[in-house]
Parts: sequence; structure tokens; C-alpha cells
Amino acid sequence: MAQPVVAPARPKTSSRGSDFSPLLREIKEAGLLERRTASYVIAITLNVALLAATWAGIALLGNSWLQLLLAVPLAVFTTRAAFFGHDAGHQQISKSRKWHDWLGMLHGDLLCGMSYGWWNDKHNRHHANPNHTDKDPDVGEGVLVWTLEQAEGRTGLHGWLSRNQARIFFPLLTLEGLNLKVSSVTFLLGKRSCRQARIELGLMAAHLGLYFGALFLIMSPGKAIAFAALHHALFGLHLGSVFAPNHKGMEMPDDDSNWGHLEKQVLTSRNVTGGLATDWLMGGLNYQIEHHLFPSMPRANLRFAQPIVQSYCERIGMPYVSTGVIESYRMGLGHMHEVGSVLRSEHAARGI
Repeated sequence: MAQPVVAPARPKTSSRGSDFSPLLREIKEAGLLERRTASYVIAITLNVALLAATWAGIALLGNSWLQLLLAVPLAVFTTRAAFFGHDAGHQQISKSRKWHDWLGMLHGDLLCGMSYGWWNDKHNRHHANPNHTDKDPDVGEGVLVWTLEQAEGRTGLHGWLSRNQARIFFPLLTLEGLNLKVSSVTFLLGKRSCRQARIELGLMAAHLGLYFGALFLIMSPGKAIAFAALHHALFGLHLGSVFAPNHKGMEMPDDDSNWGHLEKQVLTSRNVTGGLATDWLMGGLNYQIEHHLFPSMPRANLRFAQPIVQSYCERIGMPYVSTGVIESYRMGLGHMHEVGSVLRSEHAARGI
């Protein structure tokens, strides 16, 4: 498989699973894998209250274009709800898998209108083989491409998208909110014989009924459609901007890469620094290296694990990539731009 254009240097010696054991021991001794159920209860309750307050504000404003301003906080708190659904999928909140599934479905299907089961299936495959083009669905060939091999031979609309994918990446993210719903429904309909899929379809139907019912009850049809479009565009942009800088432009292993857990997760991930504001807006998932090494670690503990992990990687000679927000996007977009370079050269040579 093709390697990415931007990649950190490999360690001089190949890492194996045993290299992870001392780090795991350090993390356990620091108590960072212990669940923080009470903190999650407070955070989830606060976010639900903020969502309810935003909807109350929408209702109190009445049929006014000013309501569109409230699409901004609604998108932020909807993204927070998605974070809690993500954490439930990683079993971070409590000891009960059943409770995690219900929390995930309530946050994903009911509050966000996206399938918890679909996200979990996709996201767990990503965690198992990050940045592997044959095994990680996040870098599989689709609207966007991540390797020169994926870009090769693309023509027509797909060719145009691949040539220009770096410059249109953020505009495309505004469609991600809609894409999440469409992908969720398609996934669930294919599994509708499964009890959980039927429950999720019911919760998604309730979400759509309550969401659009409230909008059309409070606003005129034109304002309701404009609000829904703006809310979903901002939600997709916010959620996509959190996950986008974490892996793009990092190492892309293939079937010949004999990597242990530590090497597989650290070399394919990038942390994003920027202080408390960045931590809050990205939900703590900007500590992506730590999250990939310890996916069941409560999200609030990732920042405390970061110095331990970085110090350990430095001791064993493992490259540890951490950049600021702007630099992380520059690296990711630079990789996407380079992948489309062959198609741009061919396009220019044909004089089109």
C-alpha cells in the first residue's frame, strides 16, 4: 500500500506488544483507567440542560430570523452529546455494557439523530487498525482519497473532487451532519431483523419527528428549513473538525507492517495542543494518542495521561507527534493536497 506523503520518522527498533506493558502499568498506578461515573452524570445532566435551554430560547424568540443565531449553541451542545455517545461506545462511563448501550442510543439516535450501532461498528474498526486503507473505514476510498493509489484513474466528478479535496475539505464537512443520518439509516435498515436496530430506528424516528415537529411548530417553513440546514452544517463542521486533524498525514501501515499495539497507535496518531479552550471544543479528543492507546480511559483523564505517555515514548525512542491546531490542519490538508497532485498534473497536461 502507498505510504503517506507526510509521516514521522520510524523508530530505529521495531516495537512489540511488550513495549506497551510498562506504560500500561504506569497508567494504572496513576489511577487514570478508573471510571469517573459521577463526573459523567454531572456533565451529561449539564449538557442536556443546556440543550433544553437552547430549545426554550428558540421557542421564546418566536417566528424570527434571530432564531438562526441559536443554531450555533445547538450545534455545539449536539456535538457534546455525540462525544458522550462516543464514550459510551468505548465503555468509559460505567461498569455495565447494557447502560452504555442505552446511553449511547439515547445520545446518538435520540439527541443527535445518528445510529449508535453504526458509529460503534465503524469507530471500533478504526481503532483496531488506524490509518490502514484496507481495514480502517475512515481512510477507505470514498468522496475523499488518502493515498496515491486511491486517487489513480479517477475521472469526472470523482476526479474533480480528488484534485481539489484539500481546498473543499471544510465546505464538505458542512454536509457531514446529513451524511451521518443517511449512513445511519442505511446501516440500520440492513440490520432491521436485529432487536437493537429496530430500537435505534424507533429512536431516530422519534428524533426526526420531535426535531422537525418543533421547528415547524415554532417557525415558518422557510425559517425552519434554514435553521435545520444551518444547525446540521455547523454540527458537521464542528464534529468533523474535531476528528479530522488526529490521523490525516500520519503513518499509514499496510499488511506487511509488523507493529505492536504501541507502535500502531502512536505512529498513526497526532495530538493537538492549544490550552483549555482547545481541550473543551475538541472534547479532550485532541489527546488522540492517549485515547488510542487507552480507549476505555475516561475522556477527562486523557490530558493527565499525556505527559506520562510522551515521557515514555521519549525514553524508548518512539516518535510522538504533537502540534498546534493550525499546524495540525496544515499537515492534514497538505497530505490531501499532495495525494491529488498526480491528477492535477494529468488534468493540466490534457489542457482541460
